[in-house]
Amino acid sequence: MLLVVDNGSIYTKNLVNYISEQNVNFTAVKFSDTSSLEISQFDSFILSGRIRNDKKMNVTNSQIIKHVFSERKSLLGICYGAEILAITMGGTIKKSDKPVKGEEIVIVQKENKICQNEINVFESHRYEISKLGDQLDSLAGSKSCKYEVVKHNELDIFGTQFHPEMSSDGQSVIQAFLSI
Repeated sequence: MLLVVDNGSIYTKNLVNYISEQNVNFTAVKFSDTSSLEISQFDSFILSGRIRNDKKMNVTNSQIIKHVFSERKSLLGICYGAEILAITMGGTIKKSDKPVKGEEIVIVQKENKICQNEINVFESHRYEISKLGDQLDSLAGSKSCKYEVVKHNELDIFGTQFHPEMSSDGQSVIQAFLSI
């Protein structure tokens, strides 16, 4: 079963609608409501983007990432979800020179389970991953971001700097993740 954690992104509704169309057994909750759940019942997780920074949100998402890592489960972090993944795994983020918003071509540089070749995606962020921890590897980049898709070295833990829920190529990334 999949848990979708809503971190307040304006695009989470699109994400939930897309997943609903895939006939996947899932639960979607706001990050603040995760404490009432037994997260061990979930096999995979999607962490959405966010609108603003929140310390409790950061702690909650880091705890989920640590659980996923220790229990060897699968995870897809979207935008903020990828950023908090990088931070939790020993990396860093930085404020972008200017807000990044709109369509972007992402070039996939390493073979992987969720995307291939070039994908046309939708970006909407002010922060981005600036350094990966030792446990993450870059799979794809673009003109605007070096780390568009990242993956744990061994586990099915992924992050996308872009919002896959907002384009058909991006939705194929979600579909591939759901099939893992």
